[in-house]
Amino acid sequence: MSTSVLLVDDHELIRHGLAMAFAREAGFTVVGEAATIADAQTMISTLQPDVAVVDLRLPDGSGLDLVRSLRKERNDLGLVVLTMYAGDEQIFAAMDAGASAFVGKDSPSGEVIAAARHAAVAPRSFTCAGLPEAMMRRLSSSTPRLSDRERQVLDLLADGLGVATIAANLYISESTAKTHIAKVYEKLGAGNRAQALVSAMRMGLIDASPPPQ
Repeated sequence: MSTSVLLVDDHELIRHGLAMAFAREAGFTVVGEAATIADAQTMISTLQPDVAVVDLRLPDGSGLDLVRSLRKERNDLGLVVLTMYAGDEQIFAAMDAGASAFVGKDSPSGEVIAAARHAAVAPRSFTCAGLPEAMMRRLSSSTPRLSDRERQVLDLLADGLGVATIAANLYISESTAKTHIAKVYEKLGAGNRAQALVSAMRMGLIDASPPPQ
């Protein structure tokens, strides 16, 4: 029986490449592709795939929010998080959100296939190639722990967004956005955005390379 897969990524080339990789692998069928959270939610509801491969950053929100909401709805859905930002905090955030697997976009396509296979068989069991090392670093590191919302704010700060735009993206008030930003600065020991981003890069909280255009 074929495992049905939905691909959720706003970059068409990445979706196309993944679709080709799954097409070459026996036992998988890509039943749909979505570029936004809204489209993904609709397609998952109608297509009922066995596995969803979800990008961490989407135009209308965080892929982790999608993973979190989908996990609440379906315990049997395999959820693979695929991202350019493969730091320790992202790994643990994906695990906390209920993902089945976490794979960096710089990984070979075979790792995505393997993650999807694991997700289909054991959707509530988390796997990630770098998890053991990340666990060791967490136990021995003084890296600050950011909440899910603070991680989202940090990502948006890294994208160069201002307070008003961050508030709009997260559907919160500007005063609340300012509070979250101040908390991020405090935890990172920073006095402004530039210092916060430099600290976050050094700690592996965000990737130092720019996202794909």
